[in-house]
Amino acid sequence: MKPLPPFRLDLTAWALRRRPVNSVDRFDGRVYRRVFVLDGWPVGVDVMQRGTPSRPELHVSVLGTGVSGGVKEQARKAITEVLGLQVDLSEFYSVASGDTKLAPLARQFRGVKPPRFPSVFETLVNAIACQQVSLDVGILLLSRLSARFGLPLNRGGQAQRSFPTVRAISRAKPEELRELGFSRQKSEYLLGLARSVSDGSLKLDTISGLPDQDAVDFLMKTKGIGRWSAEYTLLRGLGRLGVFPGDDVGGRNNLQRWLRVRENLDYDKTRALLEKWRGFRGLIYFHLLLKGLDERGYFGPRED
Repeated sequence: MKPLPPFRLDLTAWALRRRPVNSVDRFDGRVYRRVFVLDGWPVGVDVMQRGTPSRPELHVSVLGTGVSGGVKEQARKAITEVLGLQVDLSEFYSVASGDTKLAPLARQFRGVKPPRFPSVFETLVNAIACQQVSLDVGILLLSRLSARFGLPLNRGGQAQRSFPTVRAISRAKPEELRELGFSRQKSEYLLGLARSVSDGSLKLDTISGLPDQDAVDFLMKTKGIGRWSAEYTLLRGLGRLGVFPGDDVGGRNNLQRWLRVRENLDYDKTRALLEKWRGFRGLIYFHLLLKGLDERGYFGPRED
């Protein structure tokens, strides 16, 4: 597969996985691995980059029992979307080149593509898990959820599991979620979400054609989904790159440090500071996330 250049698998994988404890989206410094559920079966996908960021080429392996040509095509489409392979960032780089503040950030992480979760449902589950806890705790909860309810795929004697399906979560018992570390309230939110999607009373596919604010309003009608979760879903689930989740505490702190703002930021101040980059606010969110991860030493440079 050939992504639109520039592309760096390492940066994009880390923007997706966020923390080393993420057991769903794995990256060992060379290969990105994930198990998708395609046609009801667990299918492993391994992605390795060859070539340079300016001339990228990906080698993709599809693993599973009886993988057909149709399943391979589904896997190709899933990877293309999840890793943002065909997102054209030329306008962003053009704007950044003439912006003294944005240029160094864009140059440092040149090649990252905006990742997306495979479904709006998975995005909302991520949002609920990460509400009002640190990102480390939220990712740990999601990994536990996948270990308990995801479909396993054997990889050399070890099982990697998929993210749980709607059906798997809808059939869970509240006490099972509590055992994993979810609060009583979050357990109720997850079960309510999964059961509403499962019985058809919540049709998440309808939001893809809605304007941003209408999509936020639609999502906020779901119990447990507030403004942060809704905006987070627009960015990470729908790929709306003009959206910076303004209630994201980590995102706001990253923005405050980057712009060297002394006062703490609230939602309105965050939006005001990002107004000049309104079409690229989500890209700035991802770049600042990577800046924080880089400072933690999660990945290193790669020569073009």
